[in-house]
Amino acid sequence: MQENYFQSNAPLAGKGLPAGDAWTPSTLAARGASILDEDVSLPAAVLSESALRHNLAWMREFADAYGCRLAPHGKTTMSPALFRMQLDAGAWGITLATAPQTQAAHTHGVRKVLLANQLVGKGNFDLIADLQARDPDFWFACVVDSVDNVAALARHFGARGQRIRVMLEIGSEGGRTGVRDESQARAVLDEIARWPDAVALVGVEVYEGVVKDEAGVRALLRRTLAQWQAIHAAGGFAETPALLSGAGSAWFDVVAEEFAALAGHPAADVVLRPGCYLTHDVGIYRDAAERIHAANPVARRMGRGLKPALRLWAHVQSLPEPGRAIVGLGKRDAAFDAGFPLPALRHRPGDTTPVDAPAHWRVGAMMDQHAFLQIEAGDDLKVGDLLCFDISHPCLTFDKWRHLLVVDDAHRVVGAIDTHF
Repeated sequence: MQENYFQSNAPLAGKGLPAGDAWTPSTLAARGASILDEDVSLPAAVLSESALRHNLAWMREFADAYGCRLAPHGKTTMSPALFRMQLDAGAWGITLATAPQTQAAHTHGVRKVLLANQLVGKGNFDLIADLQARDPDFWFACVVDSVDNVAALARHFGARGQRIRVMLEIGSEGGRTGVRDESQARAVLDEIARWPDAVALVGVEVYEGVVKDEAGVRALLRRTLAQWQAIHAAGGFAETPALLSGAGSAWFDVVAEEFAALAGHPAADVVLRPGCYLTHDVGIYRDAAERIHAANPVARRMGRGLKPALRLWAHVQSLPEPGRAIVGLGKRDAAFDAGFPLPALRHRPGDTTPVDAPAHWRVGAMMDQHAFLQIEAGDDLKVGDLLCFDISHPCLTFDKWRHLLVVDDAHRVVGAIDTHF
């Protein structure tokens, strides 16, 4: 029997809930509220339970095929229920981006965190040092790419009688963070070696998503692999197995292919960090998935790929002029940095099932609470109709919601998750 991660007695508040009393995920599930029957105040963000479970199993099978571990990037959802779902499915740990995110995850039971970011500043140092002091079993590592950051970490954690785990970050010219060449890497490694009681080098990390073409991604990954191999050969890692980690949500297949050289190595753990696979989308990550299925033999063998699990429902609010519909959905509700939401379904209250939205419907602009939907004369659309939208870039949709409803394939609510941004 599958565990239900979407029911609890934690109170929920905010937009996208039925009217009436205070709700919890469990009471929502017991009520069986229907999106199609307008039992929920719209707009509402929903997650398909069947798509979530499919995506969870798909990525685990993919990682296993390459002998890799998963540390999903939790900043995508910041949802304890989804963290538990991923960890119970075999994830090695959770990746995060900030010290407060780490604190929130630890509060909800996450005990192994890879911070794919530099830890900088006394306030952030104290948050992590306090967690390590309270929980000796808490495993935490951040990335470093400068002598100054290593020295600051060493002084702060050393003064508290602690040792901070770090990973050397490899970067690319014109990209984001990470050392750019061997001389920078050597300087950082030498500084780490100066503080053996306060800083422990536990791996090498890269974020390849800043590189736009496959040849560049592979070159960066090979440089990262060579750096890990050189440190290992010199006996420079403080813990075994040492980590070799990369993979955002767009190039995880290429990372798995390049880092497979260490699969099964007794002194290595290859850790992939995609965050958006659990919910997927119909935008930037669908485009990446199409490339993956065309190029990657494991993905082709696995058959059907990831499914979009995150959608938004809203009402048609106004039909003020020909060719235009105003929908009660805006920048406060959906990501718009990587493309506007795409109409997927239309449902008229009283009808039995939704119908596919016409292919020519497009959102042309968004304001805080409104979307401008381009339609054509004669389209079957009325004020009060329900529209379902797919999205591009899950990260910047999740952070707009304090909770998201979980629905079955009939669009009935089976529970909910909360978020902690």
